[in-house]
Amino acid sequence: MSEGTMQRRVQRDPRSPRAKRLTRVLVCAVAVPLVAAGCSSDSGSDDGKDKGASASASQSASPSPTVRAAAYGTLPKPCEVLPEKTLDDLAPKAKSGKEGSSDDVSTRGSCSWSSLDNNGVKGSQFRWLNVSLLRFESDTTRGAGDELAQEYYDKQVRDAQSAEGAKGTKSEPVGGTGDEATAVRYELKKKEGTFKQQTVVARVENVVVTVDYNGAGLAGDKTPDADDLMKDAQKAAKEAVASVTKANGAGAAPSGSASASPSKSASESASKSVSKASDES
Repeated sequence: MSEGTMQRRVQRDPRSPRAKRLTRVLVCAVAVPLVAAGCSSDSGSDDGKDKGASASASQSASPSPTVRAAAYGTLPKPCEVLPEKTLDDLAPKAKSGKEGSSDDVSTRGSCSWSSLDNNGVKGSQFRWLNVSLLRFESDTTRGAGDELAQEYYDKQVRDAQSAEGAKGTKSEPVGGTGDEATAVRYELKKKEGTFKQQTVVARVENVVVTVDYNGAGLAGDKTPDADDLMKDAQKAAKEAVASVTKANGAGAAPSGSASASPSKSASESASKSVSKASDES
């Protein structure tokens, strides 16, 4: 056997020292990328978990926007807010109320009564009465219901005070009617006669009630007394506010509370505390 052949056999012999060294080199060369790949994969997985945990912690740390609940959640039927006796006094010749159109009767409604008392050659007395109701929901973006109602209340008063063609406008606060109320009076000169206009705007919690009442003596009849008309308008506003309160029952939450009822968790916590105290005693 030649010397070259023997060398080739020795090189191919896995038991030779040289072959063993070569095997170890190859194994290490293959193992290093696998270990690196494994570490890289584990590192990426941990980063994902860390990012997820961080996002979750961030969401938990950010409180959800809250706003106190509106006290009143419904409205009475607008044509039923005033007693029959009041309607007989303010609009005696009105056959029935005319309800205004509304896309949501739980948030807005109105009703009007028109009365013409014809006295023949002595002329006639005209009366027109209108009651409108507007309820505001609490909204996390816009604010609490009673605050929104307050803004609308102010706007209604300003609109009444700046009515087009009004003469001798006067305003005064009205007590005992909701949380706040304002009465505005003025005259309107028309070809039919002089109309005495009375507007009472009232707010109770998150609901605004507006009562418009005007009267005129037509065809030569005397002009009605503005003070008498104002008393009637204020009476109607007070009764309309009472109807709103009654429609929402005694369980309505005041505007300063966060909710109409305590949370379930708070109730359970209080119950457990009472039970524990009873056991200890």
